[in-house]
Amino acid sequence: MIRVAVSAMLLAIAACTGSSMDASNAPFDGYRSFHFEGEHPIRAVATVGMVADALRQLGGERVEVTQMMGSGVDPHMYKPTRDDVQLILDADIIFCVGLMLEGKMLDTLARIGRNQPVVAVGERIAETGVLRSSENALVYDPHIWMDVRLWKEAVGAVAAALGEFDPEGVAEYEGRAAAYLEELELLHDYAARALASIPPDRRILITSHDAFHYLGRAYGLEVRGIQGLSTESEAGLQRINALVDLIVLQGVPAVFVESSVSPRNVEALVEGARSRGHSLRIGGELFSDAMGPSGTYEGTYLGMLDHNITTVTRALGGEAPRAGLHGRLSSGR
Repeated sequence: MIRVAVSAMLLAIAACTGSSMDASNAPFDGYRSFHFEGEHPIRAVATVGMVADALRQLGGERVEVTQMMGSGVDPHMYKPTRDDVQLILDADIIFCVGLMLEGKMLDTLARIGRNQPVVAVGERIAETGVLRSSENALVYDPHIWMDVRLWKEAVGAVAAALGEFDPEGVAEYEGRAAAYLEELELLHDYAARALASIPPDRRILITSHDAFHYLGRAYGLEVRGIQGLSTESEAGLQRINALVDLIVLQGVPAVFVESSVSPRNVEALVEGARSRGHSLRIGGELFSDAMGPSGTYEGTYLGMLDHNITTVTRALGGEAPRAGLHGRLSSGR
């Protein structure tokens, strides 16, 4: 698990979510004292879609899941509303990614975590697997779901947290987790196979912000983002010009917009490259910090990653079926 040494607020969050920082450094640590004593289903609130989907996969009829941020919502910039706060207060247990993803919600989660269980799944996985910001060694990269095998650890953390909170359901949570992890392993195999088919000189993934480094590390892509780890950071003209230089020099054929980030900066890259005589196109829209619309295949974690893998592979010259791993992508119909 991750030992975080930043602000007092983050210490409070990690303590209430059960991360492994030293208890002597934490103002409170009450997660393991919480056990469900009500009637099922458990009312679970998840901040983002990826965590909500894991809860739906594992919880079955024992857990009723409410997702706070929907499709196209940027969790870096999201500010909880009064209704959100009430939703959390009414919940039996709250799940988030942590690792500063839900930056503007830290204060709310810290306060509520003193009296209710708040689980930061990203802070329950092995620290050795978590990347740090290249700009600030104290900051972790929260986009862990982009590496399917790392996300398997997060799913295991969700199953463990549910079992800790609801011991009578342990067997069901573990059984559902085992079946789901097999599906994730198939997705990982597809990602490795498809992305490896991209020609070596085209294995450069350029997107709106630094959300894809886990994907790059896991599957052998060079990844560049216009903005930093958080979309709250600004992209300067110098950064855009440097990326245009790289694109023209390396002959990058495509760049990618994101569903939860304005396309403005990516469009500036396209215009800059074209002004220098290089034909550059937008290779598609990727899901970075939010999944696709609710009720669609892309609105699940499996569909989200299948879409990203397939879109990147095909746009950069690799081989992947248009409709993805399971033939279910809407873009391939």
